Amino acid sequence: FAVTGDPTMSPREAASRRDFSVNAICYEPLEGQFIDPYDGRADLQQRRLRHVSDAFTEDPLRVLRGMQFVARFELTPDPATIALCKTLTPAHLPSERLWEEWKKLLLKGKDLYAGLRFLKACNWLPYFPELEALVGCEQDPQWHPEGDVWNHTGHCLNAYAANRIGDDWEDLIVGLAVLCHDFGKPDTSYVDSETGRIRSPRHDVLGVPVAQRFLERFTRQRKIFEEVLPLVEQHMRPLALFRDGAGDSAIRRLAARVKRLDRLTRVAYADKCGRPPIEVEDFPEGVWLLSRASELAIKDNAPKPILLGRHLVDLGIKPGKHFGEILDRCYEAQLDGAFDDTVSGIAYLREFVKDFEF
Repeated sequence: FAVTGDPTMSPREAASRRDFSVNAICYEPLEGQFIDPYDGRADLQQRRLRHVSDAFTEDPLRVLRGMQFVARFELTPDPATIALCKTLTPAHLPSERLWEEWKKLLLKGKDLYAGLRFLKACNWLPYFPELEALVGCEQDPQWHPEGDVWNHTGHCLNAYAANRIGDDWEDLIVGLAVLCHDFGKPDTSYVDSETGRIRSPRHDVLGVPVAQRFLERFTRQRKIFEEVLPLVEQHMRPLALFRDGAGDSAIRRLAARVKRLDRLTRVAYADKCGRPPIEVEDFPEGVWLLSRASELAIKDNAPKPILLGRHLVDLGIKPGKHFGEILDRCYEAQLDGAFDDTVSGIAYLREFVKDFEF
């Protein structure tokens, strides 16, 4: 589309169509003066997020812009702005536009929980039912003194934001996983009749399809699903493996599942930090896992298959549908530590194919 200017429009009229007062400040460079018809500078000083006019309603996306502005600039939303946001709906907004605002929240926000609370105050959680379900989903107070899953998720997100690494892709994948990591709890939580404690069995695994539904509201990027969902599914594994004193095979298998163990430890650390007033003084499970992963050369990558199709051809095996099965079985053996280089892998392959029916 083409954009044309209107030289007859006054600065006040032009600013009236902006979303928030802090975005409606102009500067006159020749005179060296600010033109601030809607008191945006005063709102900045008071850290207030306030809409400019009723023209705000022309684009419902501005509610999500408000969400990420609150998180990024630590602003307090004006009650009148919240009231106006309650009249809007994202029903006709393209998913691509929604996606951009959620990315800004995760990649630029400081207080991500404040951004989510803004969304809740605007009555927009029903448009994201996977998030709404977290509100009031109680957790065991002994393990989660911070309260319900909504509160826990908000604190986890703030812990993630405080430890972003500055790589947008890596941060986005980890941030999405942290946001979605407990989506399985509303459907799995119950009070144990014998102990009186709240339990959420298999919430990690059962949360995967819920997380996928949430992500599909914004994107169809297969790579997003492939990299985020395994982190949701495996977010409790670092602690479990550490407690069990797991061997190399289990660590290799976990790396093959999540692709990058360094991502998984970031998710697990954020999860551990989301339980105030409990303070996290150390993270032994993460330190242990990353140390072992470094020794196995799988800290930031999945174990690469040692045996490939050409090795089968070299042994005189004709290509066919059995190729995939043989290579899959060999990869499983590699993860179990049956071989660790090409020479020992081919030796294993020779013995394996003796009993394989073609």
